[in-house]
Amino acid sequence: MSDETTAPAKRVLAKEDFPYDWEVTENIWVPMKDGTKLSARLWMPKTDKPVPAIMEYIPYRKRDGMRGRDEPMHGYFAGHGYAVVRVDMRGAGESDGLLRDEYLQQEQDDAVESIDWISRQPWCDGNVGMMGKSWGGFNSLQVAALRPPALRAIICVGFTDDRFNQDIHYKGGCLLNDNFWWGNIMLAYQSRAVDSDIKPDTWKEETLRRLDEMPLWPQLWMEHPTRDDYWKHGSVCEDYSAINVPVFAIDGWADAYTNTVLTLMEGLSVPRKAWIGPWAHVFAHDGYPGPAVNFLGEAVKWWDKWLRGIDNDTLDGPMARVWLEDSMPPETVHPVSRGRWVGVDSWPSADVSGRELGLTYGRLLGIANAADTTADEAGTADGDERAPEIVQLCTLPNHGLTANEWMGAGVPGESPADQRMDDGMAMTFDSAVLDDDLEILGYPRFDVKLSSDKPVSMLFAQISDVAPDGAVTRVSYGVMNLTHLQGQDTIVELTPGEQVDAFVGLDVCAHRFPKGHRIRLSLANSFWPMFWPSPELATLSLDLATARLTLPVFSGRDCDGPDPDAQCAPLTPTTELSPGHVDRTITYDLVHDSWTSITDGVGGVFGEGVYRFDEIGTVVEHNLKRELTLSNKDPLSAKYTITQKMKNGRDGWLTDADIVVTQTSDRDFFYLKGFMTVKINGKDSFRRDWDEKVPRRGL
Repeated sequence: MSDETTAPAKRVLAKEDFPYDWEVTENIWVPMKDGTKLSARLWMPKTDKPVPAIMEYIPYRKRDGMRGRDEPMHGYFAGHGYAVVRVDMRGAGESDGLLRDEYLQQEQDDAVESIDWISRQPWCDGNVGMMGKSWGGFNSLQVAALRPPALRAIICVGFTDDRFNQDIHYKGGCLLNDNFWWGNIMLAYQSRAVDSDIKPDTWKEETLRRLDEMPLWPQLWMEHPTRDDYWKHGSVCEDYSAINVPVFAIDGWADAYTNTVLTLMEGLSVPRKAWIGPWAHVFAHDGYPGPAVNFLGEAVKWWDKWLRGIDNDTLDGPMARVWLEDSMPPETVHPVSRGRWVGVDSWPSADVSGRELGLTYGRLLGIANAADTTADEAGTADGDERAPEIVQLCTLPNHGLTANEWMGAGVPGESPADQRMDDGMAMTFDSAVLDDDLEILGYPRFDVKLSSDKPVSMLFAQISDVAPDGAVTRVSYGVMNLTHLQGQDTIVELTPGEQVDAFVGLDVCAHRFPKGHRIRLSLANSFWPMFWPSPELATLSLDLATARLTLPVFSGRDCDGPDPDAQCAPLTPTTELSPGHVDRTITYDLVHDSWTSITDGVGGVFGEGVYRFDEIGTVVEHNLKRELTLSNKDPLSAKYTITQKMKNGRDGWLTDADIVVTQTSDRDFFYLKGFMTVKINGKDSFRRDWDEKVPRRGL
């Protein structure tokens, strides 16, 4: 069990510590059959023999976007005898063309061509692996489903197998405000100029064309509020059998993509393994919260097995290793997780059983405790029918202020705070005090019959660990757009007063509730600022006699965890020019009953500061301020403004972009208004204004 208060740093190896020396080629061109050239960076071990290759394929600029992350990771693989090709997608970095959306068929087709081209190079032995985190994890799965002949295995980190239900745009059919945040970040990322060192003759022309034809990213995704063909494309859960190569899947509890790790393990039939650690949206050798692990070392073993045919122990042990978190005090700065590793050999697991708890006003029923449990509590969840017990749920719109980020990025201050304030605005149900420890691993679920007085509403459910001193630590939560109860592909508005069967699927979790603590279920019909509010203040009438909370009780075994000696290759030569920080504040206007939530990333959007990549003399600065305001008197008062400055470049090649976009709504439409201005080498070179509206269907 880990009980450290600070996470140990990864161990940076010197080049001489590796079996192979290597060299890096700053740019190579990967040709497509339509004449497009994709820009790539190549790490090559120094050997006369052809070697297996690993491809990572993302839009985040290999030269000055992800350079700081790429060098210590891909150098590690090269030092173990693998060629690594880090490809920028069409329309990103120095690659030709335009980037028009996420996960288009063109993107996937280009990846298939790239793998084929890599496999035929004289330095490659014909065996190719593909890997990535986030966008690169998504498309590793998508490309594997297309079965490129040379692709032998993949590693996906922080990924989804279901683009509608489990990505940054919608959750439970409700609109995530991170849809707006991420779309605005893409505006900033794509505002940076094509590098003049790589394309000295065409860089400015190509940059201006990209700016002129770039989509308003949030609008693209808001136009698809149901799980239609747009989202089904690229969702490998549509046909897991299309994937015929081994898969290594990884995520962490502080990230937002953990749900898909176990569903992928369930759906696939190929050799596979999974880790769920405590980490945010980072690679596990950079693991935050700690403990970090030696992801790169395990990845080498994975590649050795499937790209070199070396018999090793990479598939030994349980199919999924899961960090079962211990009970911890709630804290927004959460550097290290306490817990232990447990294993499951398959999913669903015989070591997990559903335990149903009933509800009556203020209490969770079915947790027996001789000291304070009444007879009806001890036996309520056994299927006996009860007389209806109707309660009315109408949550203030600002419920959720202390939930913090939907997706952790490894930035201090982003974890959920003590939930007592939010629970004060929710309807809560507490169990009896636990006589013994209770461990869960899996997907909790809440079911209830309810009616609504409005046609559009949402239902929120959360389980928490309540300590004897009253501190409340969130364990898992979920939301459901009640217009999607008949399926995420359709909108059926509620008939006021008509009772329906409703449910909320909560996020996968692994947690130990200690003896002496209580389990809490919180219910609400708002969750701001994580989700856009429903257009009207709805009152839900819940029949508690029909309500059930199902907990996935775990009775399995501990296992050895991944190697804790986190390692990497030498770091990228970088100079910090000014430190960065992320400020987070919540303020309340007592006159107007209005709450404002501000996140201000100064110097770096994730607090990384202003820095220079010394090898290429390029300075990167990205400031982003989020301001979300909502009055409890009117959900239509919701307003979200993002202000960004993106500066990137060096003398003679410098872009300076200012971007401000605001999202508001009325009952029928969302409104997106804003502008982007870009200076190139100090001269005004581009301006774009937006004034768009998107129909508000079921949201």
